[in-house]
Order: sequence, then structure tokens, then C-alpha cells
Amino acid sequence: MIWLHGLGADGHDFAPIVPQLGLPKDAGIRFVFPHAPVRPITINNGMAMRAWYDIPSLSNMKKQDEAGIRDSERIVHDYLDTQIKSGIAPDKIVLAGFSQGGAIALHTGTRYPKSLAGLMALSTYLPLVEKFAAEAKSERHDTPILMCHGSHDPMLPMALGQNSREILEQHGFSVSWHEYPMAHQVCEEEIELIGRWLTERLL
Repeated sequence: MIWLHGLGADGHDFAPIVPQLGLPKDAGIRFVFPHAPVRPITINNGMAMRAWYDIPSLSNMKKQDEAGIRDSERIVHDYLDTQIKSGIAPDKIVLAGFSQGGAIALHTGTRYPKSLAGLMALSTYLPLVEKFAAEAKSERHDTPILMCHGSHDPMLPMALGQNSREILEQHGFSVSWHEYPMAHQVCEEEIELIGRWLTERLL
């Protein structure tokens, strides 16, 4: 499982959750938690931090850092390719992410040339929707997608996630959608769901 962190965090952010997933001790699942590059972020007054792409605006989603998103797509391709070269079958790899990381997971996973075990997108949205129809691979329609979002999310309103789900479904993707009464975070019930979903995908 390759799990991408959110803006300003790092690869260690979700490592503590692994023991809470309730996975069998002999499951043999490898977790990879990459660090995003450090780059200046416009909405944070240009402050440099770990981020998969710049965010020019949260109020106008038409302003997106396409170059940064494409760059991170290539980075994630390299992580996926490395796991496959090590002997892991593509259909035994889950690509996951929270917030910005989830956006990159959705963007990359729906375009990746090989079928993955699943995509997990937490508190996030689908970026570059205007390019999605032309670039998403119809062969990936069989890739299960888990999306979770907080109904009280002040950073990425749940409507963004719901709209992304609708776009994915309109283009033939199967999305399992779950919402929780929380802010921009994960909760205990969500962690339990993730554990069950991973068990179904990987074991």
C-alpha cells in the first residue's frame, strides 16, 4: 500500500494508524509512506513545505497547479513501478492518500496503465476535472475506489468530494462513498472501515 500524506505533513503522518487497522498479523502487507517534495505554497504566503503541488486558491478550484500535479503523478509512477519491479503484482497494490495526497492518488490511479487493487481517497477531490474525460483510462473502471469525507470539513468542503464522486461515476468508475461528522481529519469509524476495505482488496 502506497499512502500519500496531505499538505504540510510528511510520510510519517499516517504510519501510526497502521496498528489500528485491525489487519491480520500475518497479512504481510508492505506500507510505503513517501515524502512529498518541499515547495512554496501560494495560499500560505509562499511558505515552503512538503506538498504534492502548489495551491493558488481554495475558493477558485479552476486555478490549479497542473505542472505540480503532473510532476507528482510521475513521482508516484516511480513508486508504483519500483514495487512492481520488486515482485509485487499491480493488482496487489493499493494507492491511497489524504487531502492533497488523495487528489494525487485519484489523478494517478485513474490514469495508470496497469490495474491496481484499489484507490483510497480521504477528505479530498479529483483535480484537473476538465482533463479527466480525455485522460482517464476506461480499462481502470474495474479499480475499486474508496472515498471518505467529513461533513464539517472547513478546508475542503464535502461538496467537493461529492462532486468528484459524481464525475468518477459518470465516467464509469465504481466509488464506495462514506461520510462522517468530522472536520478535515480521520476518525475511528473511518479507520475501522479502511481496515476492512484493505482486507477485502489485498487478502
